[in-house]
Amino acid sequence: MVATIQIGHLRIGSDQPPFIIAEMSGNHGQSLEKAMALVDAAATAGAHALKLQTYTPDTITLNVHEGEFFIEDKNSLWQGNSLYNLYQQAMTPWEWHQPIFDYATSKGMLAFSSPFDLTAVDFLESLNVPCYKIASFENSDHALLAAVAQTGKPVIMSTGMATQAELAESVEVLRGNGCSELILLKCTSNYPARPVDANLRTIPHLAELFNCQVGLSDHTPGVGVSVAAVALGATVVEKHFVLDRSGGEVDAEFSLEPNELKMLVEETARAHDALGRVHYGCTEKEIASRLHRRSLYIAKDMKAGDVFTTENLRSVRPGLGLAPKYLSQFLGRKVKQDVATGTPLNWEML
Repeated sequence: MVATIQIGHLRIGSDQPPFIIAEMSGNHGQSLEKAMALVDAAATAGAHALKLQTYTPDTITLNVHEGEFFIEDKNSLWQGNSLYNLYQQAMTPWEWHQPIFDYATSKGMLAFSSPFDLTAVDFLESLNVPCYKIASFENSDHALLAAVAQTGKPVIMSTGMATQAELAESVEVLRGNGCSELILLKCTSNYPARPVDANLRTIPHLAELFNCQVGLSDHTPGVGVSVAAVALGATVVEKHFVLDRSGGEVDAEFSLEPNELKMLVEETARAHDALGRVHYGCTEKEIASRLHRRSLYIAKDMKAGDVFTTENLRSVRPGLGLAPKYLSQFLGRKVKQDVATGTPLNWEML
């Protein structure tokens, strides 16, 4: 697996804290002021990157409002909308990209986007984005994958819905067109997604299968699934976020609020630190704690010649006497000298 990938001023890899991508999507509600407030919130929360989506209704669907172009699924957050109207509501105006990117960069974050067609790739190249993200619904669009790969920039691709065979084809297209730095994100393309459908054990399998870094694009509520993903080797976590989940923005229901995004950054970093290495025995901070282990102590005053019993010799804290495992070697034998209650046991007493 590729140990480290450099994107802009940041390194991504197993030796680094998880790379947290704050996905704005359409949660700006068509307000540039709110979009800038979202950038502020992401930066304050400690996110490493801010991501947009680059499309228009006409580049992602057709101006048709019936049949399969109309969302009738009662379980969908967007039921009652046509695809065209939904994307019109959710799109980020292209003229906003540069000021949003510039502001995010000024806050120390990387800023990039998911292109949804070839015109979006050309546009994002004109803005000199540092990398590209491929959304799950586009991971089988080989022409788009080829165009993104040909930029020579790192590619992060979500794997939602794709079979192993489809992913193999997509990775082949990316690598065959010049993509040398690839990160795959395990993803469940349901909104919101259930933790039971996350199947996070796929993460190490993906990493081994495609010899690349793997992360998580997480649409489940809360941060627990993301933290678990880090424990399984995820180096990247992507989450939608919103200023206020009750605000009614297009993706608000499965998005994190700013305090939760901050928790995501902190808890995934903590999970990464906790992985450590294979280790037994005392850590540096545990050495002092050895004093509080159990050990063998004289529990009643004894005179020379008295016999050791379970009444006058006990395993107690602290740990300055002989280890409890030696108790049987003393029981029934005589003490050599007078000893007072509270004396730690040693071999010279026999």
